[in-house]
Amino acid sequence: MIFGSLAARLSIEMAMSDALGAPVWPVLWVEGASCNGAALAGVQAFALADGRIEPVVLDGRVLATRYKVGDADLCWVGGVLPENPAVAPGLQTEQAFKNLEKVLNAAGFALGDLVRTWCYNRDLLEWYGEFNRVRSARYREVAFRTGSTPASTGISATNLAGAALVLAGLAIRPSDPARGAKEIGSPLQCPAPAYGSAFSRAMEFELDGSRRILVSGTASIEPGGATVWADDIHRQIELTMRVVGAILEVRGLGWSDVTRALAYFKSPAYVPAFEAWCREHGWENPPCINLHCDICRDDLLFELELDAETWRP
Repeated sequence: MIFGSLAARLSIEMAMSDALGAPVWPVLWVEGASCNGAALAGVQAFALADGRIEPVVLDGRVLATRYKVGDADLCWVGGVLPENPAVAPGLQTEQAFKNLEKVLNAAGFALGDLVRTWCYNRDLLEWYGEFNRVRSARYREVAFRTGSTPASTGISATNLAGAALVLAGLAIRPSDPARGAKEIGSPLQCPAPAYGSAFSRAMEFELDGSRRILVSGTASIEPGGATVWADDIHRQIELTMRVVGAILEVRGLGWSDVTRALAYFKSPAYVPAFEAWCREHGWENPPCINLHCDICRDDLLFELELDAETWRP
């Protein structure tokens, strides 16, 4: 997952190729601008220590990798675009989800195996309602293995193709259905479908001795679904972190168990407030990339997503 200036694409791709060789894995690249003026905001890579990784190639592009962890099959999908970037955003959304399903099918998975998605939409604030309508309609046709819609993040960001959106996702198919992923509700927020967004607050699953929680993009939203503390970045950060912390706590995890995070800021000027919160609460050197992006509501100033993991004794 590469977040940075599209103008710096060539130099960043050359650096990646020099360090790692020609990519044989999916890449999700969005213009999630840095908060410090750098061309590259950051990179997050998902690596596998043991086992075989099978690339999934469609239309000449590696769009997914299939692999196994313990007794579960997994598929990571990245960089899925609509077929025609010139049509209306709602139609592009339909095309992108059809292509996501096509990629999963080519890997031997179904749309119902998804446990996590990332949706980076260009000019999101202008058409977020339409995006939610199309996504919700598509999901109503899917029998999700977990019984719930995937955890998700929806953020405003530009992509390499200039399309209305680009998608990524994680699908899991356990050999034992009883050990599959399950939805984790938020103790401090209502379910997102209550206000028209088709995603789960968090997903939890076990893999080869570890228990993992994927927390969706979370912001300053009260139990009834309304934004709170508009124009107050300190209070929005405080509430967001309290909500995320409660999700972790109810499953026996804490900030020290976080393995990956993305923090989204409506303005780079808000970063010091987040850093101050981390210092005050002992979250030292968080594995987090800070990004300058619009969030799904104009009055939301900050959003956080993360993964956390703990090992069974």
